[in-house]
Amino acid sequence: MPTVVDTYIENRKRIQPNDANDNDTAHGGVVMKTMDEVGAMSAMRFAGETCVTAGVEDLSFRRPLPIGDVARVVSFVYQAGETSVRVRLHVDREDPRTGDCERTTESRFTFVAVDGDGHPTSVPELSVESERGRRLRQEAIDAESDGREGLA
Repeated sequence: MPTVVDTYIENRKRIQPNDANDNDTAHGGVVMKTMDEVGAMSAMRFAGETCVTAGVEDLSFRRPLPIGDVARVVSFVYQAGETSVRVRLHVDREDPRTGDCERTTESRFTFVAVDGDGHPTSVPELSVESERGRRLRQEAIDAESDGREGLA
């Protein structure tokens, strides 16, 4: 059974001028697309199948991501249903020179596992076997139930 920690992915993307809006910060659609791609990686790592986006909840843009900074995207599966998985995502702006980070964006995405014909297919049960996995999962659940976003 895949664990929460097995699905944990960090990915980085440097914000370039062609990623930016008129304010020289990352366009929200670019950030969302990057989150969707990384979230799908976590979902597929968990399901062992192709996964497609079924929903996005509470996508919150808290701070801008300037050109030249790095978008550090963190993603992991924290719940599983019969054919769907819920993925917690957040983005930090990272200074490429110092590594200093600041949270910019948070959300929860739902993905559905599909077979070769594009039909929903079952996913395994989610296992939580480590303290780190329990902490990640609990913080995602707490943020969801509180209607807030706040992940370590």
